[in-house]
Amino acid sequence: KVIWTVLVTILGYASSLPVGDDSICTAEELAKYRIIFIGKWSQTAFPKQYPLYRPPAQWSSLLGVTHSSDYSMWKKNEYASNGVRDFAEKGEAWVLMKEIEEAGEKIQSVHGIFSAPAITSGTGQTSTELEVHPRHPLVSFVVRIVPSPDWFVGIDSLNLCEGDRWMDEVSVDLYPYDAGTDSGFTFSSPNFATIPQETVQEITCSSPSHPANSFYYPKLKILPPIAQVTMVKLRKSQLGLSAPYINLPAKSNEIIDSVS
Repeated sequence: KVIWTVLVTILGYASSLPVGDDSICTAEELAKYRIIFIGKWSQTAFPKQYPLYRPPAQWSSLLGVTHSSDYSMWKKNEYASNGVRDFAEKGEAWVLMKEIEEAGEKIQSVHGIFSAPAITSGTGQTSTELEVHPRHPLVSFVVRIVPSPDWFVGIDSLNLCEGDRWMDEVSVDLYPYDAGTDSGFTFSSPNFATIPQETVQEITCSSPSHPANSFYYPKLKILPPIAQVTMVKLRKSQLGLSAPYINLPAKSNEIIDSVS
């Protein structure tokens, strides 16, 4: 009776332990996806201080990774790594690439790295392919908002596995984030390091609550999405074939506001 009580207690404790996001993936094979990033940063959608030149509104290259829950590229309410800081502030990827490679070597948490070309305007799209593994079903990436102090969009640890199957398609609206490393308020603010460094925070229509902020639209409840990402699972017959330009239906993305 005592042994049974102890066993029940141990099992009860084990069942209450946190479970990683990727621990329940029982898919048997690797899966490949086409990832399509769509910029929706137009002057109509975001009229305030919209960058028209030196440089005009645009997006950096996309840098992403497929991984397990042991690795995190970036996370809201946590401090950005040196690599994410360099990417968000200057678009430089070397330190972030080194961080990803070191994580893969030390704890085998990274399955692969992927990237997509930059977009030379605020609107447009870019795409590439990525591969996920049952032990590495999570996807994270960052794209820098250009120009900006340290602002970016991205995804943190999106799980493409549902039990024993891979999701066929998933779309996510993206909103701006502040890396917490530069205190500039506007797209064209000069470098002004944040000391001490702050945590990564989502930029909203009311936060930072300052009229000078480029995303400050006090008459709105929420900002419209500034970008969107779609991941489509490739059939075996599609592997190795270059995907055509995919014209995804765009949702309404305009700000109705009397901001000059």
